[in-house]
Amino acid sequence: MPKELIGLSCVCVGMGEGGTISMLGRVSLVDRLGNTLYDTFVKPTSKVESYRAATTGLNSSYFDEAVPFDIAQRTVAGWIRDRIVVGHKLWLSFQVLGISHPTIDTRDVGLYLPFRNALTTPNDVIGLPTLMWHFMRRKIRESFVDSLEDARASIDLYRSENKSWE
Repeated sequence: MPKELIGLSCVCVGMGEGGTISMLGRVSLVDRLGNTLYDTFVKPTSKVESYRAATTGLNSSYFDEAVPFDIAQRTVAGWIRDRIVVGHKLWLSFQVLGISHPTIDTRDVGLYLPFRNALTTPNDVIGLPTLMWHFMRRKIRESFVDSLEDARASIDLYRSENKSWE
């Protein structure tokens, strides 16, 4: 029986000097049809130097009711265990979550060579909005980065090519 798919995306805020170090701010998980499995804001583990508001639309009020990092981390790890994780730039999501996942069970739409070749950029990771527009003719991120929208977009891209991918 094939493994279940789960879409993952994160939104980061910045810590450290100038807010240049990414820290988890929001994490979203969706099923193969794009239904929300988990979507939460995460309490910062360090002082936030930048909410990256121009791209995230976030400010401190989003984190008033946020869940602690360790709870979010354990919850995501539980959800993705023994599943195929689909996303864009998944290594960044895994890094800010502080978790690992078997490479054989990851499908990163940003690294999928047929997508990159079709856009004649085999050595570059293509942005998710570009991939969505080129392959699905759907606009995303028309205002701010939304991890739920990104997780759904990644699942949709994967499903459009899953027979070739596998």
